[in-house]
Amino acid sequence: MSVLSKWVKACATSELKKGNMLDFDYDEKKILLANINGKVYATDRICTHADADLGTGILSEEGVTCPLHLSTFNLETGVPQNLPAELPLKTYNVKIEQNEIYVEVE
Repeated sequence: MSVLSKWVKACATSELKKGNMLDFDYDEKKILLANINGKVYATDRICTHADADLGTGILSEEGVTCPLHLSTFNLETGVPQNLPAELPLKTYNVKIEQNEIYVEVE
């Protein structure tokens, strides 16, 4: 059995400036959009270590740092770069069409 996915409009490109993050909810999914140097990433928004909202974390070129215990997650792979987080975030494919950002969700 295959899992179906679809592209969902998250926001306009003008809503996500370089160096910023934006929360995006779809069904039960809490997704974080981040713009690092003009490249847009999408990952789960909830830290895999302690259920903290990464949307209130710190964005840098290294990724997003959890506001609770300071684990930093690589936004391309979802892999934590330091402890205490050990499990990766789910990442989502992103595409930009006609000044709109879309996220591929299952």
